[in-house]
Amino acid sequence: MDKVKVGIIGCGKISGIYMENCQKFEILDLAACADMDPDRAAEQAAKYGIPLVYTVEQLLEDPEIEIVINLTIPAAHAAITLRALEAGKHVYAEKPLTVTREEGLKVLEVAKTKELLVGSAPETFLGAGIQTALKLIEDGVIGRPVAATAFMLGRGHEHWHPDPEFYYAAGGGPMFDMGPYYLTALVQLLGPIRTVAGMTGKALEERTITSEKKAGQKIPVDTPTHVAGTLQFSSGAIATMITSFDVFGGSDLPPIEIYGTEGTLQVPDPNTFGGIVRYRKTGENEWREQALLPGYDQNTRGIGPADMAYAIRSGRPHRASGELAYHVLEAMWAFHDSSDSQRFYEMESTCVRPAPLPQGLEPYTLD
Repeated sequence: MDKVKVGIIGCGKISGIYMENCQKFEILDLAACADMDPDRAAEQAAKYGIPLVYTVEQLLEDPEIEIVINLTIPAAHAAITLRALEAGKHVYAEKPLTVTREEGLKVLEVAKTKELLVGSAPETFLGAGIQTALKLIEDGVIGRPVAATAFMLGRGHEHWHPDPEFYYAAGGGPMFDMGPYYLTALVQLLGPIRTVAGMTGKALEERTITSEKKAGQKIPVDTPTHVAGTLQFSSGAIATMITSFDVFGGSDLPPIEIYGTEGTLQVPDPNTFGGIVRYRKTGENEWREQALLPGYDQNTRGIGPADMAYAIRSGRPHRASGELAYHVLEAMWAFHDSSDSQRFYEMESTCVRPAPLPQGLEPYTLD
């Protein structure tokens, strides 16, 4: 199968793991990178052995590059993705797909018109942890899933992040920061979402940075920092979800649990590719730890673009699709909209539940 040439736009911190892993997948040829800061692009290219350092314009004009991996900041996702689509490129973006639903719908529309693929992180649901949990569900180990819980509870980022302001600005907060991991995992395990009921709040109107670079600086909190609610899936399953930057003393709640008619399944942190999968059948007192499926249990960011590349060559659907990413984006906004209106939010979008990864293939091959 012919390799697919890839170019990366955005050479910040997250780019390193993509650059490393894109060179492991046999389907990908990482040909170029670009950044608004030419020195940063040159530095990453030298570090990871990328042949070409381009401007954004040069990368989009290169006729050999088929997939653009968009690793810019979230506020730039829509603009860069649309430019790449207009240039005839397939696009895989870091999460979220876009910041607003209007931008997301525009991206999907242009991709459809141009007959191009678009996709988005998170791709962690393709890791061995969640894929193992998915197989247990599909094998009926816990019976029919009827309910779930999902918790992302922490104190926020001002104590460690050098530039934490955007986490507390409009469009930030715990749901838009970490919600994509949890919601994408839930859709992989339970299918698409039908209805959302949400409530939002914030513990503090102002936060003080304690990380070294800006220690002592005050940050206004302009977005909810505690988002709680309930989701009903098209399957009928009901999930309770909380994402919070207002849990200052820590928590021992599990990241995700799935409750079935014949048992309970503990799913690992969806921000990772591996982790521990456990289940307990009805009437049992002890958890059973399930060995992970052979696959990707380490940080394998880049598997999403690789899966897209196979889809381009074979014509099959890709798993981390634009439709999935938009469905998750709408669900995140749904929590906020439901809280603001004090009404249930009925989802307008849906998506196909991604197919499990095949087993028995050589490492870094997906088909």
